[in-house]
Amino acid sequence: MQTTFSDAQLKDPAIKRSNEILRSCVHCGFCTATCPTYQVLGDELDSPRGRIYLIKDMLENDRPADARTVKHIDRCLSCLACMTTCPSGVHYMHLVDHARAHIEKTYRRPLFERALRWTLARIIPYPYRFRLALLAAKIGKPFAFLMPDARLRAMLAMAPKVIPPVSRNDDPQVLPADGERRMRVALMTGCAQRALNTDINDATIRLLRRLGCEVVIARGMGCCGALVHHMGKEDESHAAAARNIRAWTAEADGDGLDAIVINTSGCGTTVKDYGHMFRNDALAADAARVSELAVDVSELLMKLDMPEGAAKGTRVAYHAACSLQHGQQIKTYPKDLLKRAGFEVVEPADSHLCCGSAGTYNLMQPEISAQLKVRKVRTLEAKRPDVIAAGNIGCMMQIGGGTEVPVVHTVELLDWATGGPTPRALDAA
Repeated sequence: MQTTFSDAQLKDPAIKRSNEILRSCVHCGFCTATCPTYQVLGDELDSPRGRIYLIKDMLENDRPADARTVKHIDRCLSCLACMTTCPSGVHYMHLVDHARAHIEKTYRRPLFERALRWTLARIIPYPYRFRLALLAAKIGKPFAFLMPDARLRAMLAMAPKVIPPVSRNDDPQVLPADGERRMRVALMTGCAQRALNTDINDATIRLLRRLGCEVVIARGMGCCGALVHHMGKEDESHAAAARNIRAWTAEADGDGLDAIVINTSGCGTTVKDYGHMFRNDALAADAARVSELAVDVSELLMKLDMPEGAAKGTRVAYHAACSLQHGQQIKTYPKDLLKRAGFEVVEPADSHLCCGSAGTYNLMQPEISAQLKVRKVRTLEAKRPDVIAAGNIGCMMQIGGGTEVPVVHTVELLDWATGGPTPRALDAA
């Protein structure tokens, strides 16, 4: 794609990067075939190619974002299926991130929308605030039909039936390996996950310790910054990321770290991009080091040679989270691990398509998200599974809200298969 950015514009590192990405696009349209919003809406401007044209026009002319551009960028899930499909290697993630930051700086949203986005940014990244919000939503859930806005109804619907108690495993500490120590790893405990489902971190810690890992819960660690990053709030996202970088660097410089383990793939995609986010910052070297150490839990488990298990007689439908299969290009490890543990693993049709969760997308774009959820649940249930497994809390909540089939994290099944307790969701089924 030809671009006409001026020399002055190209002195801006963000513009320079976007120019490189735009020039790599050859207009082929392969991305439209795997874009969920294009499949649902059928509008070229709701495809990656269409959004690229809108972003190019906005950035090249150095103009404030307009309502039309904002509408179509907001409808993007950031599922990154387009990056998997693209034969030219267009790094759409960095381009749309830049577009969202430009929108945040130059576009004034309607008051109600500003209030919603502010509220989400002030609650979800903070586990204790989020717990209180979930409790309030649980109380208000029976009255959701009275809410005048679909987004408010979606927020009330998000409340789980049971809000789990706080897990002390999420407190800063060092948990020793069971037996001989093979690795020393830091575990990212996340933010929303600590309020919605504490079983995931508990199962991860048990499994890693059982396989010889000393597990560090670093002091000062918090939200990865992804939620506000995808809202275009660069200052807030970078502040959250910087706290994590400093916390993990302190551990790495102290007793050392072999890996930073992340069991929420949406967070993992962002942490692995810290090196890019901070490339022009004083924290550049530490950020790059953190990104190099960051691994999805399935990547580490493949290195630890998890023991083979006998057949369990349990049929698992594996849902591939977009942030894992497209954002991190991890496609087979979770399935390989489940099979090794003795589970029968099946995959739904169109497994490359998003479930519609996408961070806060299901709250801010509930109509499109609901259509994607219905389609995803239908394809999963068609496999007649005993349980559905995924590697991302957002996907688990989204899919779990549309099916009676138990939904668990992959590590919960692997923990169970190697001596841990039966996943709570299976006990309740």
